[in-house]
Amino acid sequence: MSITQDLFGIHGTALALRSQRLTTLASNIANAATPNYKARDIDFTKALAMAESGTAVNQAGNEAMGYRIPLESSLDGNTVELGTEQTLFAENAVQYRTTLSFLQGRIGTLMSAIKGE
Repeated sequence: MSITQDLFGIHGTALALRSQRLTTLASNIANAATPNYKARDIDFTKALAMAESGTAVNQAGNEAMGYRIPLESSLDGNTVELGTEQTLFAENAVQYRTTLSFLQGRIGTLMSAIKGE
């Protein structure tokens, strides 16, 4: 186990996976009008489990990625449903910020301990 893992536990891994998921969801939103674009998403729980069992974070995210099945099909073959993507992006952004806040608090505690405060 690395020192980073000892200090931050699962939160460092979660932050990296949430960042990767934000990028994927942003790509879906950006391609909402692209014909035949297939919306993708990362199964966060699966990716986190893989990363915790030793798979590299980026590889875990890639292996846990799949195509989203739309509720309504479009005529141009695009599977992006803008409302769904925006909701998932916002939820993931809040979760990213929460994880980041936890890590900032942990770093602040460590800095106080190092300084002897």
